[in-house]
Amino acid sequence: MIVRFGYVAMSMLIKDCSPSKTMTMASFSKLSDREAAIRKLERIAEGNLHNTLRLLKHNNGNDIQVYRFSSKLIPLATHEDLKGWDPFAALKDAFAEVGRFVNEHKMRVSFHPDHFTVLSTPREEVLKSSVRDLQLHVKMLEAMGLNRTAKNNIHIGGAYKDKPSAAGRFKEHFAGLDEEIKHRLTLENDDKTFTAVETLDVCKATGLPMVLDIHHQWVNNDGEKPWELWPDIMRTWNGPLAQADAEPDKPLPPKIHVSSPKSESDPRSHADLVDPAPLLAFLREIAGSTPAIDVMIEAKNKDDALFHLMKDLGGYASEGIKVLNGASIEISG
Repeated sequence: MIVRFGYVAMSMLIKDCSPSKTMTMASFSKLSDREAAIRKLERIAEGNLHNTLRLLKHNNGNDIQVYRFSSKLIPLATHEDLKGWDPFAALKDAFAEVGRFVNEHKMRVSFHPDHFTVLSTPREEVLKSSVRDLQLHVKMLEAMGLNRTAKNNIHIGGAYKDKPSAAGRFKEHFAGLDEEIKHRLTLENDDKTFTAVETLDVCKATGLPMVLDIHHQWVNNDGEKPWELWPDIMRTWNGPLAQADAEPDKPLPPKIHVSSPKSESDPRSHADLVDPAPLLAFLREIAGSTPAIDVMIEAKNKDDALFHLMKDLGGYASEGIKVLNGASIEISG
């Protein structure tokens, strides 16, 4: 089984390279010239995209092919007071340059819209803002010229004191989404509300591919081992929503998330680095049935955590772990 590792948004090693610089609405409102304020927003966004390209070049130089974009590339993009603003004309070239690099180097990229994007909500205004946020993420991927293998990962959302009803609303609201949004979505279990089993049930009902977070599953489960769910999770990656635009002879591999608990007293929070032992226990269980898998590292130390993990994995050569390059391994199955 080929395992590729990636990280989230920020580098701990490349200085002055934030892809998430922003401006608050309060700061925007203080500027008397609205057009000048909008141009400032566009310059900040252009800087975020420039830094994203720098990070992608850093990734390429270190064999990292899996990466999650910051969702904050365009400050205030969905704010109600900026409804008439279309930033994409001004940012066309910057988005295109990022997309060309991704495509040229065959990287797997994604977004993870924030926790305010919830399709299980009973409130119409929250649903509208959630759909607007998903539309923005689709537009950013399209502006990069990336096909539908580039996904937006979300959680089911809140339970609102009635999980079955919340899951039912998610399915109902999902059914009403535009097809372009549907084909870009993956669904992840969370650490407090919807377990992996419950998330998998929603994926089966909607056709969405499931991203298994093994840390979340460890702190929020129904008594199952994560690898016991894997055959059904794998099948969610065989459907048309998962494989839209994938090459017939190169299907999009399933993806999981990994992190380690910060401490015994705070098991839900993410540690700086990744403990390789629980991850390897999972990967070894599924290696015989899974040709390839991508692993998104959600540790606090971002790319530095990835490099530490790869160094640790190099010590398992006698146990069937072969390091292929700076960010990939092969596990004998």
